[in-house]
Amino acid sequence: MVVLAVPIAAFAQDIGTLPQNLTAWGMFMSADWVVKGVILALAAASVVTWTVLVAKSLELSKAAAGERKAFTAIDGARSLSAAAKLPDSADSPLIAAAVAELKLSADALDDHDGLKERVASRFERIEAALSRRMTKGTTPLGTIGATAPFVGLFGTVWGIMHSFIGISQHQTTNLAVVAPGIAEALLATAIGLIAAIPAVVIYNHFARQIAAYRASVADNSAAVLRLVSRDLSRGIAGKADIRAAE
Repeated sequence: MVVLAVPIAAFAQDIGTLPQNLTAWGMFMSADWVVKGVILALAAASVVTWTVLVAKSLELSKAAAGERKAFTAIDGARSLSAAAKLPDSADSPLIAAAVAELKLSADALDDHDGLKERVASRFERIEAALSRRMTKGTTPLGTIGATAPFVGLFGTVWGIMHSFIGISQHQTTNLAVVAPGIAEALLATAIGLIAAIPAVVIYNHFARQIAAYRASVADNSAAVLRLVSRDLSRGIAGKADIRAAE
């Protein structure tokens, strides 16, 4: 019994000297300045993630709705000039590109294949530009998702190293010396995961949404190309209709 009294007394002493405020805020306030910097950087990255989610969701939702309305109008139009006058499709860059190419090719309307090839080339560039515009702003999500765990791991390693330095300085392994550094390390790990996981999920969500948007733009370009082909197939009447669209 006498042998056990010393460890029990030492344990009681360790418990008595443990820091009382081991909340997330308390751990942050007592953390080393390096760990604080890591946590603040990860918190800023998390704010960026949720800001991109809100802004890009609104942008994609509006753009996708516009493409759906434009497709309904274009697909139901009888000719390019008719589609150009409809409210839902009048502002379509695809319609504008088709009309511009037809205007430039006014003296070569008999070359149907060449004309359709030039129109399709314009459409490819427009699709690529719209895709780049929708992708803009999502790159930070991929960066955050890939790097946040490692930034958190750096804070973890630093916190554990800080604990070992405290053990060396105090020449003791009691919990009062070890606990703060371990708590800092675990907090940095948790914040890193909190920043990384949503970023990866949101990035993948936007990747699917942008792919669907690109498909909608491709559907619209195919619909406009059908109108051009239809007008060309009508011969003289079609040419008059094309010139009316100019």
